[in-house]
Amino acid sequence: MDELKLFWTATAEKQRDYIFEYWNQRNKSNSYSKKLNLAIRERTKILKKQPEIGKEIQFKMLRLVSLKHYSIIYKLEKSAIIIVAFWDNRQDAKKLRDFLKKV
Repeated sequence: MDELKLFWTATAEKQRDYIFEYWNQRNKSNSYSKKLNLAIRERTKILKKQPEIGKEIQFKMLRLVSLKHYSIIYKLEKSAIIIVAFWDNRQDAKKLRDFLKKV
């Protein structure tokens, strides 16, 4: 199987950027955000090569891969991986369920 293209939805990008901004302000430095971004890139690189590595979840054929306190939630299409959410797992799980019902 060829490596799939990977796309972030606008919502997933906003979620990721919000988390970066939170850590930048909290730590008064962007070093943690840089480390997190590197970890995200490494995980998505693996995901592109092994798209079915994520655990299937009950919402609309979505899959999930964990990254420490975060989850990358995505769907597989014929030639692409679409990241629909970048979620902080410390948030209320009900919020995530409500969000995924709308995806």
